[in-house]
Amino acid sequence: MKKTFQADPFALDFDPRTTALVVIDMQRDFVEPGGFGEALGNDVSLVRGAIEPCGRVLQAARDAGLMVIHTREGHRPDLTDCPPAKLTRGGKTFIGEQGPKGRILVRGENGHDIIPELYPVAGEPIIDKPGKGAFYQTDLHLILQSRGIKTLVVCGVTTEVCVNTTVREANDRGYECIIPEDCTGSYFPKFHKYALEMIKAQGAICGWVTSADNIIAGLK
Repeated sequence: MKKTFQADPFALDFDPRTTALVVIDMQRDFVEPGGFGEALGNDVSLVRGAIEPCGRVLQAARDAGLMVIHTREGHRPDLTDCPPAKLTRGGKTFIGEQGPKGRILVRGENGHDIIPELYPVAGEPIIDKPGKGAFYQTDLHLILQSRGIKTLVVCGVTTEVCVNTTVREANDRGYECIIPEDCTGSYFPKFHKYALEMIKAQGAICGWVTSADNIIAGLK
């Protein structure tokens, strides 16, 4: 049942039965005004462009019967899983503080949840992670291994931080990763560009880069 995604630096063969879509941190705190991203001084409109193509890939993955996994970055209400090195940015504390969407990056708060446009449906696991990478201190690897997953389609935000870290972690664990570039986003366009170039450099050293349309075509 082998199929192919057209991609850079070359096409990637995959089997839908062993392929999963991982949607990284498409949370209100990162892509809507009033959340953590904006509190850090970022323009969230720069990442909102990923929502529509990500939604199309998500629907195509569901239609094709792929396993779909969502992640959320955030912390326990008592912040015991948030190291001091992460708690303070720019000389200020943001995580755990009260914001327009509740306490910033705290599990259970409105801002911590996934945006309605990409909200999980029944049967799609949600991985709550305390760090940048989706494998750190989570059961993601166990879930993927239990389903025999070998290939990951990775979408979400931000390209150079949580997406890049997750892809590198996945690569070290033996997964083949492909990123539709228009399904990811960054508050810094040049970081988005260079992060993807690093992933696909040297013959796909960490993974492949493609487009939403190529993912959808490959799944048909």
